[in-house]
Amino acid sequence: MAPPGSALAAGLLFFPGLFLLGRAALRRLRCPEPHAAILAARLVSSVQAVMASTAGYIISSSCHHVIDDQHWLAGTYPQFAVPYFIYDVYAMFLCHWHRGRVKGHEVAPPPSLRAAAGAYLRKDMLMVLHHAAMVLVCFPVAALWRQGKGDFFLGCLLMAELSTPFVCLGKVLILYKRQHTVLHKLNGVALLVTFLLCRVLLFPYLYWAYGRQRGLSLLQVPGALPPVYNAAAAALLAPQLYWFALICRGAWRLFRSPPPPPPPRQPP
Repeated sequence: MAPPGSALAAGLLFFPGLFLLGRAALRRLRCPEPHAAILAARLVSSVQAVMASTAGYIISSSCHHVIDDQHWLAGTYPQFAVPYFIYDVYAMFLCHWHRGRVKGHEVAPPPSLRAAAGAYLRKDMLMVLHHAAMVLVCFPVAALWRQGKGDFFLGCLLMAELSTPFVCLGKVLILYKRQHTVLHKLNGVALLVTFLLCRVLLFPYLYWAYGRQRGLSLLQVPGALPPVYNAAAAALLAPQLYWFALICRGAWRLFRSPPPPPPPRQPP
């Protein structure tokens, strides 16, 4: 196991460093600054999601007893990942700041920092609260309160990040106006399926896994758990249901809307 604090320090360096490196590389490829910042932020989010999902799979597949079995990654990866959620609040604001310029509004005067921050919070308040909860609630629970118990459940929760790369790819395709392509539709299906499996149905699965370990049916599990556990699960599930409803609405619009008409042919 890594020395205490080393994983946290590594995360503090890795995620902002990867963003700066990616943005600089895209600039060298003559990518405009707004695009470079947005693409670099999507890259970091996708890398973190792949790392978290991989760590989660390793942890959960190594723990045969859902309560008592342990894996060293369950103590190390949350420390490494918590700086990501702090960095990502800034990265999301930077993407919000640049998005107007990407959409062709660069002729308008740029908003003040206060106005931009207010608009950002109004638009992405739920995501900001989610990130704050990850840092202020979930990380202390994962690192301190569990005391080595429940590594299996932590691993399963880490695999919820599996849907994030599809979210990022969809936003990149929209950025480049490729939302009517077959790739965007396939990505939408992949996002719908992974989000349903890894973020919505994950919670019934966790209850079922606990019940199997204790010899309880799925319906008996909530009554066998302390109320605070059920409240925590409901608090985690609620935003996932909201986002899943948004994804379903987006998928309905995507597959319902006809493709855009071809551009008019130029006269010879």
